[in-house]
Amino acid sequence: MDLAFLHPLYEHPGPWASVYVDTSRHTEATPHERHLTAMALARDLDQQGADEATCRAVREALEELRHSSEPNGRAVFARAGEVVLDPPLARPPQRDHAVWAPLPHAAPLLELAGEDPVCVVAYIDRKGADLELRSSLGSEDVGSVTGRQWPVHRTSTVDWSERHFQLKVENTWEHNAAEIAEAVAACQVGAPPTPLGSGGETRADLLILVGDDRERRSVHERLPAHLKDLAVEASHGTGSRLLDEEVEQARADHVRQRAERELERFLAAREPDGEGRAAAVEGVPALVEAAREHRIDELLIRPDGPDAHREVWIGEDPDQLAVRRTDLEILGEQHSWPARADDALIRSAVATGAPALSVTPAQGREAPVGGLGALLRWK
Repeated sequence: MDLAFLHPLYEHPGPWASVYVDTSRHTEATPHERHLTAMALARDLDQQGADEATCRAVREALEELRHSSEPNGRAVFARAGEVVLDPPLARPPQRDHAVWAPLPHAAPLLELAGEDPVCVVAYIDRKGADLELRSSLGSEDVGSVTGRQWPVHRTSTVDWSERHFQLKVENTWEHNAAEIAEAVAACQVGAPPTPLGSGGETRADLLILVGDDRERRSVHERLPAHLKDLAVEASHGTGSRLLDEEVEQARADHVRQRAERELERFLAAREPDGEGRAAAVEGVPALVEAAREHRIDELLIRPDGPDAHREVWIGEDPDQLAVRRTDLEILGEQHSWPARADDALIRSAVATGAPALSVTPAQGREAPVGGLGALLRWK
């Protein structure tokens, strides 16, 4: 997950209110239920010591969601009476909750807002294709491809003229499949995605081909080599109630496979090289040292790991980070506060431009040990 969008959270000192709210349920009672949720979460922040202005800003931001049709949820980050960032979520939180702490509690975003693959769904027939862009936030039509319109149907007769006609049909199919493949390639599947509705070129993480077996296969075969591995042929066609489930499964598989690849890369990098240096570390003390030296290249967090909520000490700057408060005093930092290890490391990663990824144990191995690890960059 690219953490650049979190920069506004670290341009001002804390403490911070961090709120996660579910908006996935939609019934007649939803507006009233969300009003009660807004009141309850603001009250929770007040009980944790948040100032009145910030509690009010959070409550008003949540009240604005009473009639929202957002499919998953929203995070709200506020301080000093102002909402600084309120990103939509790609997945609903397990529960509504609010935290008042020296740092924004950004770690849940790795699961709830990160790794939301955008996919191009190509609905293919013999005359062309309609292209749709999908993410967890919805779908958007992004164009269509119109190939040759005649001839497109086979016949059952066998005289010479009809065989000649069928050859023309084959040529039409091949021509249209090539045009569809070319149009899909222009969508830049595999490039960094842009938000839905942002305009400009479509960028997506994977491609899903929908249509008859032969039509799907014809387009798949004509894709550029770098796209073939990112293309999935749907087994259900347009209009099937199972197609949406298949698309969502393909998106979930993409997330899981990427996390597995990164975790395997981490496991391999833990082994020291010929000079005795490992390209990955795990555990809070080693990660704190790497963060202070700006050597984290990618941060890996296992949400259920015990080290994620372990207490560390922070100063005003992202690289002012220590396992013990006295360590910061030795470094000359006069002001320090306790913070969660995962949130402190995310702040450091944002400052140095390192991405972060939520991972799960690999094949029964509890990795990273303690739930926190990093691939390193060497100066």
